[in-house]
Amino acid sequence: MSAVKSLSVLARWTVWVPLVAIVALVLSWGRSLPAPAVVLVALCLAGAVLAAVHHAEVVAYRVGEPFGSLVLAVAVTVIEVALIVTLMADGGPKTAALARDTVFAAVMITCNGIIGLCLLVAALHTRVAVFHAEGSGGALATVATLATLSLVLPTFTTSKPGPEFSTAQLTFAAIASLALYGLFVAVQTVRHREYFLPVTREGATIRDDTDHAPPPPRSAALLSLTLLIVALVAVVGDAKAVSPTIESGVDSAGLPQAVVGVVIALLVLLPETLAAVRAARRERVQTSLNLALGSAMASIGLTIPAIALATIWLEGPLVLGLGATHMVLLALTVVVGALTVVPGRATLLQGGVHLSIFAAFVFLAMSP
Repeated sequence: MSAVKSLSVLARWTVWVPLVAIVALVLSWGRSLPAPAVVLVALCLAGAVLAAVHHAEVVAYRVGEPFGSLVLAVAVTVIEVALIVTLMADGGPKTAALARDTVFAAVMITCNGIIGLCLLVAALHTRVAVFHAEGSGGALATVATLATLSLVLPTFTTSKPGPEFSTAQLTFAAIASLALYGLFVAVQTVRHREYFLPVTREGATIRDDTDHAPPPPRSAALLSLTLLIVALVAVVGDAKAVSPTIESGVDSAGLPQAVVGVVIALLVLLPETLAAVRAARRERVQTSLNLALGSAMASIGLTIPAIALATIWLEGPLVLGLGATHMVLLALTVVVGALTVVPGRATLLQGGVHLSIFAAFVFLAMSP
């Protein structure tokens, strides 16, 4: 009963936030905003992101799998792509690497920050975090492949000078990303669904998780679908309003432009982080890993194709190739991640190692 009541309170909150964000969009459109107004619009933007993901989850619960996962992934990707394209359209050549920085930041946040935090929380509660090695290993392999195809190969290709893909290469990377993501969704939700279900401390699969709230009625799902669209429109418009302030703030602080990508990824992945930690506290570590690795896959597998399509009307280069430092961090993440998921059990040590890699990424983003 308490879970249903908390969902009801959250639903009321998420009804008003998208509407307030739309009002902020109308009042700020095409105007030069003072600092207090920018802060208010930024708060509306953050609230709209959280509301959009919540409403996407409501729709996902209603339609069920595999379409539910696609609804949530597409909603989050629309938010991410909207923020990236908006900043790239207004930022000029200095934002050429924004898509790369945001996608790579999403990989580091999910594969190290979220996973490390969830393993830490679960291990503190149960001493040993237990999950399916088959499902988590396959998810990590997919993330590693997507990241290498989209973020590593551009550094070494020779068809175009610099860490960029040619048009043909970008098209191939976009198609391959969509195909791999679609294959993973099919495996996760249909063919080998049991590999992605939570397990008990003894390793038994939990097939009927009674902790979940019942599916929402059709009227609630339709309301959430409407508010999801409203929230996404508000996200795009409010991001455009605050983008000049974000970029000038980063420049004034003397920070590299890559920090903008980290901020975007942190904002977009905040709801998934909270959901993953809640699942870890409930001893559903597999659910936490599904959220983390699934978000990483969506960030690459759906964002890269969308950005590739956006280059049709975006001017300037699209830098996707990682530098040497980030490639080292990515390689370390893949190796450590594999050693973490292969046993199907993890302790405080694995959580601490992943969080250390994440801390190194954040530090090097600010001080390359």
